Amino acid sequence: MAKAKYTKGSDGYFKTNVWDGSYVNGRKHYIPVRSKKSSADLEKKVRELKNTVEQRDFVRKTDIMFIDYAKTWKDVYKSSRENNTKIMYKNIIEKHFSALEDVKLADIERIHLQMLLNNASGKPRTQQQILMTFKQIINSAVIDQLFPSNVASSIFDSIDSVKYKAPEKRALTKEERQAVFKTDLEDQDKIFLYLLYGCGLRRGEALALTIFDFNFKINEVSINKSHEFIDGYPQVKSPKTVNGNRSVPLPDVILPEVKRYVDTLMHENQTYLFTMQNGSPVSKSSYVKKWDRIKKAIQDEVPDQIIKLTAHTFRHNYCSTLCYQIPTISIKQIAKLMGDTEKVVLDVYNHIILEKEDTVGAVNSAMNF
Repeated sequence: MAKAKYTKGSDGYFKTNVWDGSYVNGRKHYIPVRSKKSSADLEKKVRELKNTVEQRDFVRKTDIMFIDYAKTWKDVYKSSRENNTKIMYKNIIEKHFSALEDVKLADIERIHLQMLLNNASGKPRTQQQILMTFKQIINSAVIDQLFPSNVASSIFDSIDSVKYKAPEKRALTKEERQAVFKTDLEDQDKIFLYLLYGCGLRRGEALALTIFDFNFKINEVSINKSHEFIDGYPQVKSPKTVNGNRSVPLPDVILPEVKRYVDTLMHENQTYLFTMQNGSPVSKSSYVKKWDRIKKAIQDEVPDQIIKLTAHTFRHNYCSTLCYQIPTISIKQIAKLMGDTEKVVLDVYNHIILEKEDTVGAVNSAMNF
């Protein structure tokens, strides 16, 4: 006679715990199953429950469509994200996930995800965003107990990861760097350009600057806020990351002009460094015109055609230039000046750091005595 799998407890019941297909705080969630009859009866109940989980039945019943849940997820759980991130989610859901408008959330299979990826064939960045967004939505549904976690795991375990390498960013050319200080620009545009070049600020950080952010006793500018365009209008927000709150030295090459400009604004009782003609913070359309003027002024001083010159080009140039100063300055300090993490600096600029390495020389120097 086969040995019983379960033994009777002191209360007269055969008992065990079975995973219900969900997770709580990252751990599998188990529910108690018991039988008064026998170990065999309990085994039967366990098999039935496991089969129920495998058949997706052990989740809260819902007829919600996948696309509707996705939109709700975006509006509820991603409402506080950066505006550009929210725009990305909106685009992926409305433009790509609409292909699944007739599919219920409960009926999602890996074929649906693969179909979305196939529809974006040849666009690895879009495929990466589709996979990331789809995964976040399904994982949210698992937490809400609207989708079985074991099915979610099987979907993503069987889908190949999307390989995408962002286009390599460029620094300024020698001619472009020289042109920064030759341009014929009005003060607002010139100082904006100087601060991008000499401080490596993000566009929004520069646009949000006020006269109170400058300390000319120690020649630093404090970065503590940023401007983000919402429907074309500027909104004040915190810096992009926690590390974004920082102080940045004003280099000698821009210091006299920046100080003169800030002093002028103080005497005129103006607060913001950069405004429109009516004194309001710069709108998106006004910024586009500002940047067009700056690009044209630089192009007038450069013999070759300028390609893809953005505010971020100056930020990249700032960091690249600092990386060439290692070990005079550390990666930790560069990250601090950039308002980024050391990991971000290493991921983007490691090729520069490797260029500067002299492995043989370092070994010889270390071994000599």
